[in-house]
Amino acid sequence: MEDPQALAALQDSVLHSPATILESLPKSVKRRVNALKQLQVRCAHTEAKFYEEVHELERKYASLYQPLFDKRRDVITGTVEPTDAECEWRSDHEEEEELSEELKKKACMEETKEAAPSEEDPKGIPEFWLTIFKNVDMLGDLLQEHDEPILKHLQDIKVKFSEPGQPMSFTLEFHFEPNSYFTNTVLTKVYKMKSEPDREDPFSFEGPEIIDCEGCEINWNKGKDVTVKTIKKKQKHKGRGTVRTITKTVPNDSFFNFFNPIKVAETEMDEDSEFTLAADFEIGHFFRERIVPRAVLYFTGEALEDDDSDHGEEGDEDDEGDYDPKVSFFSFT
Repeated sequence: MEDPQALAALQDSVLHSPATILESLPKSVKRRVNALKQLQVRCAHTEAKFYEEVHELERKYASLYQPLFDKRRDVITGTVEPTDAECEWRSDHEEEEELSEELKKKACMEETKEAAPSEEDPKGIPEFWLTIFKNVDMLGDLLQEHDEPILKHLQDIKVKFSEPGQPMSFTLEFHFEPNSYFTNTVLTKVYKMKSEPDREDPFSFEGPEIIDCEGCEINWNKGKDVTVKTIKKKQKHKGRGTVRTITKTVPNDSFFNFFNPIKVAETEMDEDSEFTLAADFEIGHFFRERIVPRAVLYFTGEALEDDDSDHGEEGDEDDEGDYDPKVSFFSFT
């Protein structure tokens, strides 16, 4: 308070606060400002309808993308072998690679030793989705060593949008080949959304929000549940003083806890719960918007370079025209 500059800055901020500006206006002008606010609320509701139609458009085009994604799954699993024409792709470094290959061939021709037998050609693209999990930091943070053998059986990830007339949502489907870990062939995660301004704060509306999520039950085979672990603990009898060893099952870190999320309606949110749920919403959105549509580029790592550039100095602001639902859980009803 003794600093004249600080005092002046404080007074300036008070004088230019929204409440002060509104109070300083003549009564007739205040009425007109209130009319503009009413119009702004109507704009927010119109924008909400816009995003509902965008969701319907996404659902329509999902059916057009799906045959391409099905072909991708068939190539990954080795069900279909792509033709030579389908495999043609010239990379930026191909000329250097071709030159290197020519030099290698010349070196081999000069050698007199017999060439070693070639390795057996693997089926499809082994560990395709597991490699993506390892490449993407957001997913790698969830991945545990004991999850990896299970994710080797992951064949496909699909996004399904809610049907017309149903509440807005999308479902992630993780398709697995038969394995020794669980009997499910598909694990699902539903993300519930809303596209409507909040009654108490309509001006905060910025587009669709993820407001809740729901996992599924995993039917683990006996002794294969990686989401729990067994520990042995010594327990002393209060009366006799004897000591016995008891076995106890406790939660274990695992990616597959992803399918058992926090229940928003049943949980009293503390800071840790809020952080966990916000991270869950972000991961679900990332699967939907990035991983599933551009899987091969996350497998090769090329999409990671694009993501890094998007977060650079020139990519701090949202891309114009992006449909980017908020991942919020504070305004659900």
